[in-house]
Amino acid sequence: MIETIWFLFVVLMLVTYVVLDGFDLGAGILHLLIGRTEDERRTVLRTIGPVWDGNEVWLIAGGGTLYFAFPRLYASGFSGFYLPLTIVLWLLILRGVGIEFRMHIASIVWRGLFDGFFALSSALLAVFYGAALANVLRGVPLQPDGDFFEPLWTNWRVGPQPGILDWYTVIGGLTALLALAVHGSTWVALKTRGDVNVRARRLTLACSPVLAALTAMSLIATVYVRPAVLDNYRVHWLLLVIPVTVVIALAAIPRMIKRGRERDAFISSAVFLGAMLAGAAAALYPVVLPASGDAAWNMTIFNAAAGRHALSVGLIWWTGGMLLAIAYVVFVYRTFRGKVSAAAQTLY
Repeated sequence: MIETIWFLFVVLMLVTYVVLDGFDLGAGILHLLIGRTEDERRTVLRTIGPVWDGNEVWLIAGGGTLYFAFPRLYASGFSGFYLPLTIVLWLLILRGVGIEFRMHIASIVWRGLFDGFFALSSALLAVFYGAALANVLRGVPLQPDGDFFEPLWTNWRVGPQPGILDWYTVIGGLTALLALAVHGSTWVALKTRGDVNVRARRLTLACSPVLAALTAMSLIATVYVRPAVLDNYRVHWLLLVIPVTVVIALAAIPRMIKRGRERDAFISSAVFLGAMLAGAAAALYPVVLPASGDAAWNMTIFNAAAGRHALSVGLIWWTGGMLLAIAYVVFVYRTFRGKVSAAAQTLY
């Protein structure tokens, strides 16, 4: 029971990270399309300026929670995915450089370069996150001792010795790219007025059908690559509320945008992302890292968890820390509520 509780905590923190940091990644992906002038690009950046670095704290907190609750999974995953994790680290650094340095050099050329860094790193982060989730759903070449290694790619096919990138994980990466782009465009529409708002709304409407198609394709591909993902849904019918929620939330995004209900569109996008991740977690449970070969080598919440005494005591400290983190998030977003403009006095 205690292992299941911590599994839910890890999933909750990952969902929180994707929903919060997802919209500023999406804003980064689209900001060169939404912002045509310097003032418009500064407006897009100001929609995320006070919160983007705070949102990334949830990634660190999620990694810390994973390390505490499931140390064997942490050790195996972070060593097996060493190469993509290193790339993600560099992309996070490049993204921070793009945001923070663009105003420190009074040159159109340098400012354009840093804007390019910001857009490219945001897009690649979304792709790598999606590919990472697809790797977990597909399975990795786990050995009996829990170790594995994946090259960046092999023959682009799904098999017992896969690479990090193959046709299936590329679909996952593209789906994540579109999902976060739509999430970011709904956020920018919520936080802006004028031409920036209009372009954000148009991009949401243009990307939503493509996202729907990619979502359907990714779900079909997942069932094809790993039919076992449906097992929990067959046994526990109540879990079917998750895919129903995905469909309803996805359909609501363009509908809310057309009606001018930008807040509801953003909430729908957040629900869509959360339901997609929850659906993946529900499909895998109690497995946390499937083996692409022998299923007996699967890593589960039971053989990857820390000791029960440590998990029980950790609940107290984790709960206190999360209450403080939630209070901070509520304070920051409440302070930051409302529309932004290029005339605001900030560093961006």
